[in-house]
Amino acid sequence: MIRSDIHTHTSYSSDCDTPMEALIEEAIRHRLDILCFTEHMDMDYPSDPAKETDGRPEFLLDTDSYREGFLKMKEKYEGKITLLFGVELGLQPHLAAWSEDYAANHDFDFIIGSVHTIGHMDPYYPSFFEGRSEKEAYVSYFEEALLDIRSFSGFNTLGHLDYVVRYGPNRNRYFSYREYADYIDPILEHIIQKDIALEVNSAGYRKGLGGPNPCRDIILRYKEMGGELVTVGSDAHTLQSLCSDFGRVEELLLECGIKYHAVFIGRRPRLYPLG
Repeated sequence: MIRSDIHTHTSYSSDCDTPMEALIEEAIRHRLDILCFTEHMDMDYPSDPAKETDGRPEFLLDTDSYREGFLKMKEKYEGKITLLFGVELGLQPHLAAWSEDYAANHDFDFIIGSVHTIGHMDPYYPSFFEGRSEKEAYVSYFEEALLDIRSFSGFNTLGHLDYVVRYGPNRNRYFSYREYADYIDPILEHIIQKDIALEVNSAGYRKGLGGPNPCRDIILRYKEMGGELVTVGSDAHTLQSLCSDFGRVEELLLECGIKYHAVFIGRRPRLYPLG
């Protein structure tokens, strides 16, 4: 049984209203041993000025305020649950130097590297898919993801590798690892070489994909290529989403030959058995 959720968001992320303490209480109710907060930090995100929050562009994290709130909660819940200080860092090639500096100047336990922006557009918005085929859009995502991680590799796990599929016009109806293997394999090869984990993100089930992000065949390919380091997170933005579908994720990982999942503390992995 997976007793940790290490991809979660609270009201410190601009797309979430869930108070940190409420998420902690929910984690305790679920009998989790470990909860890691991974608030969004997407520098140079293509934000609409009409969607600013508290005078800050979308996804620009007030890291100092977040750290202060985290330390208060960590002290309050000492002995009840292990709380970890993490961040979900939006990757873009031109931000490599900034990302390196940001990661070095904060004492995060865990950094998720995620590709949310391609050509200054987020696939979350339908406009990303306008004027090109679904395949062209997916290819552009994987091509930029590879450029992102080659530009900056100072993160611990690659978040929701096939994120773009969540929002495609047909989602995963026509998507398969095999169709995009030439673009996905170099990504997997790079993270394996750099000892970066592959995140298995359970939100894919909630998004109607019938599986996590990335999909089963990508996980199988990762294992086939020698990948062993896997993290599991719910990408929760609500109380109801915390550790959602973890039973299904665990079963899938075991079927794929993955025997352990990793939790990062002080940027170093600790392995916990599955099953």
